[in-house]
Amino acid sequence: MKEKATVILQARTSSSRLPGKVIADLAGRPMIVFLVERLRRSASVDQCILATTELVEDDDLAELAKSIGLTVVRGSQNDVLSRFALAAKYTEANVLIRITGDCPFVDPGLLDEMIHEFHEQNVDYFSNCISPTYPDGLDIEIFTRHVLLLAQAECGEASQREHVTPWITNSGHCRLGEKRHHIDYSAMRWTVDEPEDLEVIQAVVSHFEGHSDFSWQEVVELAHQQPELFAANARFTRNEGAIMGKGQKLWRRAKRVIPGGNMLLSKRAEMFLPEQWPAYFSRVEGCRVWDLDGRELIDMSIMGIGTNLLGYRHPEVDAAVAATVAAGNMSTLNCPEEVWLAERLVAIHPWAEMARFARSGGEANAIAIRIARAATGRDTVAICGYHGWHDWYLATNLQNDSGLEEHLLPGLEANGVPHSLAGTVQPFSFNRLDQLESIAASHKLAAVKMEVQRSSPPDPGFLEGVRELCTRLGIVLIFDECTSGFRETFGGLHLKYGVEPDMAMFGKALGNGYAITATIGRRAVMEAAQSTFISSTFWTERIGPTAALKTLEVMERERSWEQVTATGLQLRSRWQEIADRHDVCITHNGLPALTGFDIQSPHALAYKTLITQEMLKKGYLAGTSCYVCLHHTQDVLEPYFDALDQVFALIAECELGRSVEELLEGPVCHDGFKRLN
Repeated sequence: MKEKATVILQARTSSSRLPGKVIADLAGRPMIVFLVERLRRSASVDQCILATTELVEDDDLAELAKSIGLTVVRGSQNDVLSRFALAAKYTEANVLIRITGDCPFVDPGLLDEMIHEFHEQNVDYFSNCISPTYPDGLDIEIFTRHVLLLAQAECGEASQREHVTPWITNSGHCRLGEKRHHIDYSAMRWTVDEPEDLEVIQAVVSHFEGHSDFSWQEVVELAHQQPELFAANARFTRNEGAIMGKGQKLWRRAKRVIPGGNMLLSKRAEMFLPEQWPAYFSRVEGCRVWDLDGRELIDMSIMGIGTNLLGYRHPEVDAAVAATVAAGNMSTLNCPEEVWLAERLVAIHPWAEMARFARSGGEANAIAIRIARAATGRDTVAICGYHGWHDWYLATNLQNDSGLEEHLLPGLEANGVPHSLAGTVQPFSFNRLDQLESIAASHKLAAVKMEVQRSSPPDPGFLEGVRELCTRLGIVLIFDECTSGFRETFGGLHLKYGVEPDMAMFGKALGNGYAITATIGRRAVMEAAQSTFISSTFWTERIGPTAALKTLEVMERERSWEQVTATGLQLRSRWQEIADRHDVCITHNGLPALTGFDIQSPHALAYKTLITQEMLKKGYLAGTSCYVCLHHTQDVLEPYFDALDQVFALIAECELGRSVEELLEGPVCHDGFKRLN
């Protein structure tokens, strides 16, 4: 008498890379229906159960499955093993088969062969994917009810429970068997994880005129005869989903619907660790980040691009914001916090008398340039540093595509910037007063906009010389302190050097993670804002000013600038110790609180990638720079230094001849943002 066998079909609609794939159209019916049509041709299978999630987005999938006569079991989204154990209660079969809903070409003939061999070999688990020789998408796993329930009871690792069978194959408690084909077809890809996969599957089904009764061997023959049908997904590797984290899956999905993948170049995964960077977070606290897979990581990197000087989720700042949210964020009337914040910033900077607020650094910079041009009646601006993405700034590269070479991105295209702006922005180099004097001699400048400090401090007399030139020629001097502000002083870095601008901008640290930027200045200049139009709805929201006021309060009480500077200096000292110990040559850059190092080697970018790769394995978001926060305490730093020392040992080996490329598990990171402050 034939022993009963049940297929447990694993499927959900909330795929990380291709949502809704299991109900995508295949010749007029959902893919899951197409797959069930094929499975029902098996002579060995008695029942098919759909194991899906309890999420509301899978309600339609569950109803669809019921409509074609499947038993439906619903359970945890991530604990798929528990779903399978639940499904086992709905069948009398002792032989269970795991098939995933994104493999529509699973072959009933191959399934029958494997069930027969499973019985013949008298094993607990039998599959064709331990050492793959069949095309990706023909994966079949067969196991006994007993080992499934044993795995349910014994398996404690979340990743193994998500993928159902790893405990069975790795525990050593189960007898294993596998089916291999005499020809290795494992490079063929017939599974559906990406839009390109679906394109291939649909092309194949179309070739067979929508029928579902073709064999897997016929698809192999088609691949030999018409390889162009299979070209779309050829670049993907087998079982990527099993090794990719949820963040990387979502990042790949994001790049299909968001140009560049996100809103900020500095947060793109390729800037850190292509194909491995977790990319997205679920929650944060202090200097710790939890990714979408729930893994806890210590942020020794750029701390929200320098926004969280007090640390993530500062309780006082968050409480102030929560109270604002409870009371209401927007109104027809104005929020009083913007007046209090303006007064606070003016009090910190006695030379300033007025303030305007925005929500991003680029906006604050654009506001300052508009006001300066309105105040002087002139158009041309001299710049030194990075000042955002707006037309006025990128116009630098209309005249000379290397104009921003030292300031932003080499060869940056200024596409979309009106050509009529060519010549309106003139760049000069940091510590090169002679260059600025030459520009001022040949142009009537509205403003000089610059960062106060870049990779190294200003030379003696440089800032003073800039100030004197601007005063003498009636030019508005603007210090861009969006990044440097509140790092070494309570306020702008210019306070340290005793040189007063006419305007200054602050951002990033000002709101400790909440969106708020400020443009402050002398009344004689700022009043010009009334003679032009500068206005935006969400510059009037209440959360940003509320966060800034509380952040300033905490900063002043904790003297945060002293703490982050001391920590940054310690980082530099210990980096140097580690480098010296391994005979690796490094140089340092940036303010102490925004410190970084460069490895002096032709392989510097590969080494940076290696650091990120190996430190990620050890539980750190890390590279060659660190934006310091108050939570980078000694108990955090010491284990970090120990971990980094081990990576520098690898770099030392590479400097002596070992191939760094052999150590890298993916592409080298992009060499992008050239920030020098």
